[in-house]
Amino acid sequence: MRIDVITIFPAMFSPVLNESIIQRAQDAGLLDIRVHDLRAYTHDKRRTVDDRPYGGGPGMVMKPEPLFEAVEAIRPQASAGCTILMSPQGERLTPVLAKKLASMQRLIVVCGRYEGVDDRVREGLADRSVSIGDYVLTGGELPAMVLIDCVARYIGGVIGNEKATEEESFSNGWLEYPQYTRPPEYRGMKVPEVLLSGSHEEIAKWRHKQAVARTQAARPDLVQPKGEEPWTG
Repeated sequence: MRIDVITIFPAMFSPVLNESIIQRAQDAGLLDIRVHDLRAYTHDKRRTVDDRPYGGGPGMVMKPEPLFEAVEAIRPQASAGCTILMSPQGERLTPVLAKKLASMQRLIVVCGRYEGVDDRVREGLADRSVSIGDYVLTGGELPAMVLIDCVARYIGGVIGNEKATEEESFSNGWLEYPQYTRPPEYRGMKVPEVLLSGSHEEIAKWRHKQAVARTQAARPDLVQPKGEEPWTG
């Protein structure tokens, strides 16, 4: 998969995208990530990418011209893809959406800044707007990195054990069950006996019960639609 990122802070991406699993995926040819400086698509000496909002108000708004020109310059090289605007007003990033995006050949990710982008970018340029949560950050760069990392996990070969994505939090509607490793006891805290029993059936029951209980305690909003009670067996 090829992912093009458009931003006014391209240097922010290297420390994250050139490490760990994402770097190995690029080395293996599974990912081709290219970061583009939006200011390269401006035409004035000051390389202006923002202006005051019509109607007044605080802050500045990103201008449509450089964003349209940047995406249009990249699109001929990135056909059969999806242009995504990172925005607090977008649809929530979920495993379902991440899997759908991972099935595409190309993504173009636009990072907003300041008070946002001219809405003509959302209306006439972006295929969809995506948010990573119900909060506002200083810009779209960190959300873009989150999106890339999340999507990459669903690309075949990126994760060594692909079954790992099937049991993690939110994959089946619940938060993930507690995980333990050696030693069996540390500072008086013991690994639950059932995990040492070797009984796959009992372990599966325990994990499901713990996942449901953890979700009910920490994220009751996820439990409400399911209406499922934790296992008692």
